[in-house]
Amino acid sequence: MAALDLEQLLEAPNIKILMQQAEIALRDEARQRQDFYEWINEDHKAEFINGAIIMQSPAKERHWVATGNLYRLLSTYVIKQKLGRVASEKAMISLTRNDYEPDVCFWTTDRARGFEGEMMQFPAPDFVIEVLSKSTEKIDRGVKFNDYAAHNVREYWIVDPRKQLVEQYSLDDDVQAFALEHTLRIQQAIESKTVAGFRIPVQAIFDESISNETLVSLLIS
Repeated sequence: MAALDLEQLLEAPNIKILMQQAEIALRDEARQRQDFYEWINEDHKAEFINGAIIMQSPAKERHWVATGNLYRLLSTYVIKQKLGRVASEKAMISLTRNDYEPDVCFWTTDRARGFEGEMMQFPAPDFVIEVLSKSTEKIDRGVKFNDYAAHNVREYWIVDPRKQLVEQYSLDDDVQAFALEHTLRIQQAIESKTVAGFRIPVQAIFDESISNETLVSLLIS
């Protein structure tokens, strides 16, 4: 909740009633979240957001091409440099209230140290990439944008496969919110602020042949 919203709430004469109603709603939401955990399995692609189960529709080609390219490039580099762990799509990130399955995410070695083979829920990553689609853009730019920042995700890329561009955000610790660093197009290169040395052409995200060339360069560098 933004500071202004909190100030407005504290000025409300019925604040105690509102807090009681919120407490009841959150208890009900917690029960629904537990039901979600009992229902979800490896065959489902779904997220739990603000009390609702959000099912993911099948992805368009440009979406899974971008996601696949990013995962291969980032995971190859991170494994080679021994920097941590990378996951794609099916890793469930469990935050204070919500559960997400980001398109691509990265944890440093320290954050990933306790990961085990049977785990299905994971803590907030250090770096998240979401690839936009018509059905997810509002969430990616809304609740996820704010929630990732609130849980100390250090870097967030929003990838637009239709416009072929990447918005690169970094966490501003002073206000606990993301600040836009760059908007980058296919003629440019992008370098992560969180994964040291990870620099790729933006075109490698959208073009599989350029992605393969970049993958080779990452392996031999």
